[in-house]
Amino acid sequence: MGKGGQSNMAITRSSANKNKNDGSEMIKTVEKYTWDEVKKHCSPEDAWMVYMGKVYDMSNWHEHPGGAVIYTHAGDDMTDIFAAFHAPGSQNLMKKFFIGDLIAESVTHKDQRQLDFEKGYRDLRSKMVLMGLFKSNKMFYVYKWVSTMCLWAAAVAMVYFSDSTSVHVASALLMGLFFQQCGWLAHDFLHHQVFRHRKYGDLAGIFWGNVMEGYSVQWWKNKHNGHHAVPNLHSTSAVSQDGDPDIDTMPMLAWSLKQARSYRELANDGKDSAVVRFFIRNQAALYFPILLLARLSWLNESFKIVFGLGAVSENAALEMKTKGLQYPFLEKLGIVLHYTWAFTVASGFGRFSFMYSVMYFMIMTCSCGWFLAIVFGLGHNGMETYDAQTRPDFWKLQVTTTRNIIGGHGFPQAFVDWFCGGLHYQVDHHLFPSLPRHSLPKAHKLVESFCKEWGVKYHEADLVDGTMEVLNHLQNVSDDFVVDFLTDGPTM
Repeated sequence: MGKGGQSNMAITRSSANKNKNDGSEMIKTVEKYTWDEVKKHCSPEDAWMVYMGKVYDMSNWHEHPGGAVIYTHAGDDMTDIFAAFHAPGSQNLMKKFFIGDLIAESVTHKDQRQLDFEKGYRDLRSKMVLMGLFKSNKMFYVYKWVSTMCLWAAAVAMVYFSDSTSVHVASALLMGLFFQQCGWLAHDFLHHQVFRHRKYGDLAGIFWGNVMEGYSVQWWKNKHNGHHAVPNLHSTSAVSQDGDPDIDTMPMLAWSLKQARSYRELANDGKDSAVVRFFIRNQAALYFPILLLARLSWLNESFKIVFGLGAVSENAALEMKTKGLQYPFLEKLGIVLHYTWAFTVASGFGRFSFMYSVMYFMIMTCSCGWFLAIVFGLGHNGMETYDAQTRPDFWKLQVTTTRNIIGGHGFPQAFVDWFCGGLHYQVDHHLFPSLPRHSLPKAHKLVESFCKEWGVKYHEADLVDGTMEVLNHLQNVSDDFVVDFLTDGPTM
């Protein structure tokens, strides 16, 4: 565990050691630390963090229930991301890590307006708690559970009762849509929006994630929680893991010129490889084809995590090495059950030829990747990006890196609500990830009003306009990359 629970740093023995006979007692004092001192302790092996003006030493605390995501805020203030992810009262468990107080005057990067702003959004969260917005409606989730399984039953029935190729293609597309909707339900349960008892949420997540969708809960938590902690933050270097894993898409996609250049430090000659040049120059055209293959990558990463075959990131590798799977038997069983039923359906219950089965599997897999990734992409891609060392405060980071999706261009709002699974309120969800899906519309009005009051950028776009914004952003990065290459690089 962190050194705070073992050390005597927080409490000095005494400031006045007097004779017991004079009736005096030991006077305990608390250590004081500057912000610059806290910033020095920014690695998993040496991790200090600030919560509500108090300093905690979380070094090597790999038993953290949420995994290695905790180290995205090593050497930083974790007050608001802690509140976003933890149940009320969780802060009481941190007492053993306490080492001292932060000297408020040393925090020179925040003026009074910034401090008032932070107090304002913390008060807004308290107001929402009092309004009951964080209480889940169990009947809503019963409806979503049953209606989503109806998609699966319909897709299976279309294969079982029909010999028509067109019906089978439609079934595969419907199965892809089912996988997408499974993703939204697993997302809700694993964010603990539904149950107060977190184990119930994890078990529901294993059903929707491992069994029905083929994704590992542990893999998803590590990746997604890291994304929530640091959305659209670039890693310090190409080999570091202090950035957003969801934009760690090099060498195929770059979301800023800095990211496009990042692989140069991995090359012996300090130059871009032919592969990097090809993908970045053509990334706007390749964006949708890459999305079609996204689910294949996620299936592969999940399988490797569950069966101990490797991890896609250093952060995930650290978590697996020090903690391992939280539910090893259930995760493995869930993945086996998924492929058992998925291959049974893809084979037409034994009627299809090998190539016909591959066709069905690829259609349902690629369509799912597109259905999921189009919503993810609209949520953050093409929005602000930041360096890990210069991130803004929690609220501005979440709001400025995120885009809400609205109805438009022939897509009614009701369709957007269903298709996006609540993530069309991406800004609001990022600010309050444990808020149940059905409470997001009410929260949206409060968040929008607060942003207007404080002059914080808040962006919304429909499915078509948002997609064009993403493609235009990719093209702009490509153009900047080509100009940069021609200016500073060798002749093409």
